[in-house]
Amino acid sequence: MTNEFNTLKLVQLGIDTQKEFVVFMRRDCHICKSEGFEAHNRVLVTVKEKSIIATLYIITDGILKVGKAGLSNSAWIQLNAVEGDKISFAHVQPVASMGCVRSKMYGQELNKIAFQNIINDIVKGEYSNIEIASFITACAGDNLNIQEIIALTEAMVDSGQKLNWINKIVVDKHCVGGLPGNRTTPIIVAIVAEAGLTIPKTSSRAITSPAGTADTLETMTSVNLDIQTIKKVVEKENGCFVWGGSIKLSPADDILIRIERALDIDGEGQMIASVLSKKSAAGSTHVVIDIPIGKTAKVRTEEDAEKLKYYFTVVGKALSLEVKVLLTDGSQPIGRGIGPALEAMDVLSVLRNEKEAPQDLRNKSLLIAGSIIDLANNQKNGNGYLSAERILSSGRAYEKFMAICKAQGGFKEPVLGPFKTDIHAEKSGIVVEIDNRRLAKIAKLAGAPHDPKAGVLLHTPLKTRITKGDILFCIYAETKGELNYAIEYLKKEQDIILIQ
Repeated sequence: MTNEFNTLKLVQLGIDTQKEFVVFMRRDCHICKSEGFEAHNRVLVTVKEKSIIATLYIITDGILKVGKAGLSNSAWIQLNAVEGDKISFAHVQPVASMGCVRSKMYGQELNKIAFQNIINDIVKGEYSNIEIASFITACAGDNLNIQEIIALTEAMVDSGQKLNWINKIVVDKHCVGGLPGNRTTPIIVAIVAEAGLTIPKTSSRAITSPAGTADTLETMTSVNLDIQTIKKVVEKENGCFVWGGSIKLSPADDILIRIERALDIDGEGQMIASVLSKKSAAGSTHVVIDIPIGKTAKVRTEEDAEKLKYYFTVVGKALSLEVKVLLTDGSQPIGRGIGPALEAMDVLSVLRNEKEAPQDLRNKSLLIAGSIIDLANNQKNGNGYLSAERILSSGRAYEKFMAICKAQGGFKEPVLGPFKTDIHAEKSGIVVEIDNRRLAKIAKLAGAPHDPKAGVLLHTPLKTRITKGDILFCIYAETKGELNYAIEYLKKEQDIILIQ
């Protein structure tokens, strides 16, 4: 029962803090003073017998009147709050699992129970963003051994729902990222589903890149499907394109990704746990992992790639997943578009067998699709590639892609941002090197992925012969301000595309 002395009345402030729950109180509020609350304290707040843990922000400039409190938009929705509702406050007991996080900060090894406690508390909302960031940082780099990665992956799988399928073999694929473009997934799903295999593809949104697979697909069809809809689509078409966050498969992963995006880091142990927890929770049995290697890719050396390959294989085996790892060329973007709509246009160009379609995207999609077919059929003769090529060239893959989109709610053509500028070569020569990271940054500064029509269109892949004045790439944006922001960055950067 709520006591009147520790209640305030709610007013809606309309403040967006994304997924983090925040409560706003005046500094001179009697509750704030009596309870000894300070900014960034974790506070248990209750509205109409429904409670959440929120981070406290202190207001000093009169936005809130005496006797009033506010909530962030996400907290307001979570509590089903109405203007004028009474809100009560209480201290939150320290989260016991934070002791395990502190142990990890000092280099101690964590066991499965420790990871389960941490992940469960994160999913329950008992960690603030700062505490989640401390866990991510403690595990980043090379700070997790193979047993810890397995334990973390299992804890993430156990934290949410799991999909079960009638078919004994359920296939999937994943790229570790770090390469602009490289939007093979929609093409692969269409080919593999048309080949008769079950591929319920769940994908992430961008973490540190200008587009994730879900971001790209969302420019063409709906990706926020519930489990019942997913099962209907897969039953009808063998495959689907779904944002994993919409169905709470490994829900801790989506929370961690949100903070990793803010930190701009993607540690290898957590990356493996992120990828394989989603595959296991989605009911996959056979998975192909693509690891691009390049000077400015996420994985820069063969040695690092072999290490990741070993980790993926061992962790996959612990989760009863048959994993095949492909080491591929990461020296330049795959395809020409960088950003959701631009990458979607590349995908459609390949599926439609257009003459100007980027052949590197086509070839890589066929390589991975063929590997999935071979893995599922336990064959090593390479017939999977030939099957994939026939399905794509015949137009059947495009028909399957459109059928999946229709089953998910319909198809729409992607559209480019209205503001554009061309970047020209300042000298003649041959393109010998492309900086993937800085090119991706230009696309992000232009607005991608939160502005789906923004990004970069590359005209000059490696080995292109250039004449001074030729267009190297185009920048697209949804607003003039973001376009100018990207251009200002570009003025300070040299040799993003190196010509010799």
